[in-house]
Amino acid sequence: MQRIIVVGGGFGGLWSAVGAARRLREAGAAQASVEVVLIDPHPHHRIRVRNYEADLASTLVPYAEVLDPIGVRHIMGEVTGIDADAQTVAVREGGETRPLPYARLVVATGSRLARPPIPGLQHAFDIDTYDGATRLRDHVGRLSALPPVEGRFTALVIGAGLTGIELALELPHRLREAAGSGEHADCRTILADRNAQIGAAMGGAQPVIERACRELGIEMWPGFSVASIDASGATLTDGTYVPASTVVWCGGMRAHPLNASLPVTLDAMGRLPVDTFMRVHGIPNVFAAGDAAEALIDGEHPSVMSCQHARPMGRFAGHNAAAEWLGEPMLPLSIDWYTTILDLGPWGAVYTEGWDRRLVAEGEVAKKTKFVINHARIYPPRTGNAEEILLAGAPVVQRPPAYGDGGARH
Repeated sequence: MQRIIVVGGGFGGLWSAVGAARRLREAGAAQASVEVVLIDPHPHHRIRVRNYEADLASTLVPYAEVLDPIGVRHIMGEVTGIDADAQTVAVREGGETRPLPYARLVVATGSRLARPPIPGLQHAFDIDTYDGATRLRDHVGRLSALPPVEGRFTALVIGAGLTGIELALELPHRLREAAGSGEHADCRTILADRNAQIGAAMGGAQPVIERACRELGIEMWPGFSVASIDASGATLTDGTYVPASTVVWCGGMRAHPLNASLPVTLDAMGRLPVDTFMRVHGIPNVFAAGDAAEALIDGEHPSVMSCQHARPMGRFAGHNAAAEWLGEPMLPLSIDWYTTILDLGPWGAVYTEGWDRRLVAEGEVAKKTKFVINHARIYPPRTGNAEEILLAGAPVVQRPPAYGDGGARH
């Protein structure tokens, strides 16, 4: 039995598996001779980009719903190493580790929250994972039961990248709900960042982000970084102590450390360099997709760690892994557009186009687009219909999400 193994079941991994299964079925390859295997330690595909939301119920998609109808096998285990010479991965499953050979491999291990050696960082919450987001949600819900100390209803979000901004703008109303009547005056949300502006990299959206923060009562603290964290708050590098029962670390991302198993130079974020076919440079039969990989997505700009790029990278990586195994031509990936659609909580959202992030929509117009993205566009079909699932895995690049009248984009 020949195997195309996909490591990781996030956006890059799930769509790699679907893309590979689609190409094999198109070619009429018999499952008795080749199988597609997705290895991930969880039973669910996780819609991680929604972890800033309070309601997480619909962010878990059982792998069985998507993979079983198309004949992809899910191994609920963890890959602990890759031997590119032997063409095997080490799979830990049920307390035992075993080698599993591959004919083609797609590394789609994703990314994880960067955790620098800040004293007391273990006291901070995060929304990097479903479990982490659930812990934060449950903690906020229990705040009223804590002793009435200073900072009980204060949330300090450290890091004003996209994740930090989206979470911070959700927190004021969540804190008010937790506080109940009569305690709203004690509710504070602080968004702190080492850059000179909050949302400094957001181009034309930056003033919109500031306006939304002001109107929602969020305190913006640019030019600060954290020195230490404890169970009651955080100390900033200028010596300021912030009493806060809720400190959330949103300090950037790094690719999964499994990438270091491969004999190739990683980029500054630990990502594997890939060509336009999603092949890892210099390593035969190994592809990579999503946050695990760095591709020049338009021939000039490197891919970003987002579902916007992970999903097409996965579809092309899976398709090309199967095509190469079949001895057929592969397809290059090129994406000639880039957008950023940032949720701004009850205020609305903001939509930018281009790498310089030109503002094109804000408020409720952008919020409608963000809702469609979060609740429909980034989900796999959940009908159980194999043809629909495989069609969604076609190696094509979607056009930018619609905004405005809804008919300008598809």
